[in-house]
Amino acid sequence: HVQLVESGGGSVQAGGSLRLSCAASGYTYLSYCMGWFRQAPGKEREGVAAIGSDGRTSYADSVKGRFTISRDNIKNTLYLQMNSLKPEDTAMYYCATLRSFSSRPLCIATHASTYNYRGQGTQVTVS
Repeated sequence: HVQLVESGGGSVQAGGSLRLSCAASGYTYLSYCMGWFRQAPGKEREGVAAIGSDGRTSYADSVKGRFTISRDNIKNTLYLQMNSLKPEDTAMYYCATLRSFSSRPLCIATHASTYNYRGQGTQVTVS
């Protein structure tokens, strides 16, 4: 079965950086979307970034220019590089994935919270 395990969260001062990792296993989809979403206490889930199996990326406006999503196909690992962090970035961050049946999957960042496989999350706190 699909398993996603996040790591790399922590506490950082405003303006700092963190890199989240998501180790994926248990699936061999040729076409898929992978993404990150976050949820802060008392707030709705927010998709922040997504990447398709064809490499195309998508970002929420709130993180565009500060966050970068990437993946290492050999390591089966998804990354989220977060720079210029702000207190409003404080949240639990989740990795998620969705199988696609298109050779050019349309992976939209704001949809990442709806993907059907997700990890347990990693906490990011910015002060």
